[in-house]
Amino acid sequence: MLFWIVIALLTAAIAAILLGPLLRGVNAVPEGAAGEAAVYRDQLRELERDKALGLISGEEAEYARAEIGRRLLSTAGDKDAGGGKTASGGRHLLAQGFIIVCLPAIGVGLYLMTGSPDMPSQPLAARLENPGNNVELLVAKAERHLAANPNDGAGWDVLAPIYFKTSRLGDAELAYRNAIRLLGPSPARMTGLGETLVEANDGVVTADARAAFEEALKLGSSDPRARFYLALSLEQGGKRAEARAAFEALAKASPADAPWLPLVNQHIAMNTGDAPMVAPAAPGNPTAADVAAAQNMTAGDRNDMIRGMVAGLDAKLKEDPNNFEGWMRLVRSYVMLKEPDRAIEALKASLAAFPADGAEGKQLIALAGELGLPVEELSK
Repeated sequence: MLFWIVIALLTAAIAAILLGPLLRGVNAVPEGAAGEAAVYRDQLRELERDKALGLISGEEAEYARAEIGRRLLSTAGDKDAGGGKTASGGRHLLAQGFIIVCLPAIGVGLYLMTGSPDMPSQPLAARLENPGNNVELLVAKAERHLAANPNDGAGWDVLAPIYFKTSRLGDAELAYRNAIRLLGPSPARMTGLGETLVEANDGVVTADARAAFEEALKLGSSDPRARFYLALSLEQGGKRAEARAAFEALAKASPADAPWLPLVNQHIAMNTGDAPMVAPAAPGNPTAADVAAAQNMTAGDRNDMIRGMVAGLDAKLKEDPNNFEGWMRLVRSYVMLKEPDRAIEALKASLAAFPADGAEGKQLIALAGELGLPVEELSK
């Protein structure tokens, strides 16, 4: 009932706004017009008396009579004009009737046809109880539930992949860890956690992510993502032969029409022979679209593309040097591109951010030794 009262008030207000100009157009004849005409008639009578008494000449009387007559006719014209306005106001009756009767009727009819007059009002709490297919309401409902029940592992388990798909990576990691803590590890949870960590680190398979994927495989995961990211971690670690073997095993175990096969085959090619190798999906490195495009490139164009991406990674690390995994990839990339001078420069820059006496610095120096770089240059 309240809804219809509000609608009625709004309709009345709109009708009043529309009727205002029409009602203002209906003007009565000015009240002073009749009195003004009576004054002019009195002047004519006085003029005749003055002429009879000889106070004015006949010629002057004629001139005065003509002027008074002109003014009297002008007054009569104003009266007629006023009557015309009244008639015009009468012509507005049709528009007024349309606004008062037809406009509300049309509005109500359209609402009954296209609206939902029988649907009860739904405040936020009611909508959260019945979110339907609205993802935002589903998330809000789950968050509200978990705020009151933080130990509901099933709730965290449902919310984690939704957070990941909506790029709320910090929330996704927290949700996965809570679900694992409360419900225990499972292939899906460990794979989801690992992929979230990779995405949050710009495509780098960190130690935590690698451990999550390894746990997923131990639990019997058949998800190809776990095997792909573990092979990618070998590639990012400079273990090209092992990475190639892992990617080849994944390709053999995949269906012939698997959508990830082109990317896997590209990694097999990248880890074969002397082909330059950089890790995909990392800062300055190729995305899946780049890899697909690279399949149609010549060897020279592909090499130029890779060099450009390595240069992009180098520039990004200069802006934000606090990225240990990024420095490791950059040094390896320059070695694979057979640019040892730049590799040494990158090592020196990395050691400025991660001193040699620290854990990360020791790993960088060890990497230099593995890649055949002159470690003694690092102390200069």
